[in-house]
Amino acid sequence: MKTIYNYIMCALVALVSFTACDKNDESSLDLNGNCMIEELSLNGYPGIIDLATRSIVVRLPEGTPATQMKVTSLKVSQGATADVAEGQVLNMESAQSIRVRMADLYLDWNLSVLHDEAKILSFVVNDIYTGIINQDDKTITVYVPGSVDVRNLVPTIEYSVNASITPLSGTATDFSSPVTYTVTNNTAESKYVVTVYSIGKPKAVFVGAASDMSKLDPEAAAACSWMLANVPESMYASFADIQSEMIDLSECKVLWWHYHKDGGVDGHDAFAANAVEALAAKNQLRTYYENGGAMLLTRYATNLPSFIGVTGDDEWTTPNNCWGQNEDGAELCGGPWSFRKYADHAIWANLIAGDNPQEIYCTDAGYHITNSTAQYHIGADWGGYNDHAAWEARTGGKILGVGGDGAVVAWEYPANNGKGGIICIGSGCYDWYSYTYEAGYVENFHKNIAIMTQNAFNYLTK
Repeated sequence: MKTIYNYIMCALVALVSFTACDKNDESSLDLNGNCMIEELSLNGYPGIIDLATRSIVVRLPEGTPATQMKVTSLKVSQGATADVAEGQVLNMESAQSIRVRMADLYLDWNLSVLHDEAKILSFVVNDIYTGIINQDDKTITVYVPGSVDVRNLVPTIEYSVNASITPLSGTATDFSSPVTYTVTNNTAESKYVVTVYSIGKPKAVFVGAASDMSKLDPEAAAACSWMLANVPESMYASFADIQSEMIDLSECKVLWWHYHKDGGVDGHDAFAANAVEALAAKNQLRTYYENGGAMLLTRYATNLPSFIGVTGDDEWTTPNNCWGQNEDGAELCGGPWSFRKYADHAIWANLIAGDNPQEIYCTDAGYHITNSTAQYHIGADWGGYNDHAAWEARTGGKILGVGGDGAVVAWEYPANNGKGGIICIGSGCYDWYSYTYEAGYVENFHKNIAIMTQNAFNYLTK
């Protein structure tokens, strides 16, 4: 106890001694003066100075290289110095810090560049119909059902930060003829021509549970965007649209469902529990199929045929070996992923070939893939599919592609007796969307996804 008492007393004495210092004892630090940046320009482009945040932003025309930017003017407070000088060349690909010093005072300033960008990033009509944007041609294409009045559509538009647009987003517009939208952002200006097509009877439909295309998951959205841009007279429709018969399918040649779900959909019961919207429309889908309508079913959508009578009355002929990862934690491809060709078929035409001509190469190194798989494992203990012949006999399908262990990953239900043909691709290699790409990624084999899909459309249409 005595020790603690002595310690406390010593601390008090020290504190009193400190506060009792001579009032005339002043610091030797010189704290007078300002450390302001009053003017700065890079390559002649003036900086916008924000005193509150001590930041300087230099606006550059779109496409201007920022790797070698010369400080063409720099003015600081009188008597102050900066650690950057006029004539110095900076790499402005990333922000730079400038320290301004006056005697013993200094302030750090953040210097960055902002390219003027004038782009339309998203164009959705009536909160339902999503436009397909071609940034190269500056065109936007929107497909709407024939029942929608194109003379009075309201677009919701997302565009570049700091930009302005005319006509304004949210303004009812007559799209009976193409409409030009102008985006302006400082030195940048772009004009987009928006064309709305009214489709009374679509030739192809991408179907999903979402009420509109903008609400699709990224994987399905990538697939749908490709179809709308590459398959004439195609459009998106929800299963609710199909069930209510809002969409006229009488001239639809191909109905495509690319069904992704993070974590996978494993088997009959899981599909029934998760694909509620699709199964609510199964009567309309079955009628479409029995009247000659063709289907392209990919990923977990390959479960659907068993529910609409394609495999007879046996609903339990759904894929027996399914799994998948989450999109934001997708697996990195260290090299090309592939599955094996089992039979020659039109959907394998003109694919980019790799070392093995029997392999269907689908990805490239640096691509992130969920490996979402809906396949049929072959073996006596896997639902009676002792071999490939047994699988074809029970399901009525024709095997087109297999995995490395012989699992059925691509197959066809041929058109017969007036019913439509169906192509199914359940291989985990068939993937449209990578949430990121590793440095140095070069797309080569991944182009095969679009090629085989286009082949499938061509085949099913004929």
